[in-house]
Amino acid sequence: MDYMLVKEIIELCGDFESMAQKNKNYTLNINGFKQWIADNINSDIASESIHWEGKEKGRSPESFISTLIVHMSRYAKTYSRSAIHGSEFSTQEDFIYLINLKAFGSMSKTELIRKNVQDKPSGMQIINRLINNGWVIQKNSENDKRSKVIQISTEGIKALEKQMGKIRMATNIVTGNLTESEKMELIRLLNKLELFHQTIYQKNYENSELLKRATEYYMHA
Repeated sequence: MDYMLVKEIIELCGDFESMAQKNKNYTLNINGFKQWIADNINSDIASESIHWEGKEKGRSPESFISTLIVHMSRYAKTYSRSAIHGSEFSTQEDFIYLINLKAFGSMSKTELIRKNVQDKPSGMQIINRLINNGWVIQKNSENDKRSKVIQISTEGIKALEKQMGKIRMATNIVTGNLTESEKMELIRLLNKLELFHQTIYQKNYENSELLKRATEYYMHA
């Protein structure tokens, strides 16, 4: 016996280890190896079987993915607007900010704004609106008495709970007709993208250099 299969597996393991040392998306163990194999198989199948608008004319998958993400964001917003229709909430961000404060506890205004990936002026408008409505209160930080933190108030919790049924309906409908396994796979992929972009976002690059810095990070990721 010449053990050709064993030799090919060993070579494949070598390729995986070389890649895993550079690409931190895979753990250097059997689980990481299996995930790498699965991803490569899925990639080969997808490249042959999946079609998208404009593919025949040379439209890249990156272009189509970017468009789909924008569309999904807009669909989600339309459902959210329906969920808060006739309520005291002005925008989707109002209840998202309250949900974050309820889930994660008190934090600084800057922390809350950055958790929602928004620019500071827009975020401050939302926070001021929540404070004026009595849904959020300010208090001294326990760690630094010179700084302020904000937290959801009793009235804020009541306002949130009053609308939570419709908010959950809006959240559920966004995932549409995906199966449970498809939802789990989507979470894995979106988490991967989230970690990639969050790393860049936390650098606070100016708009004039953001694209250049992001591209440099992408080339070395």
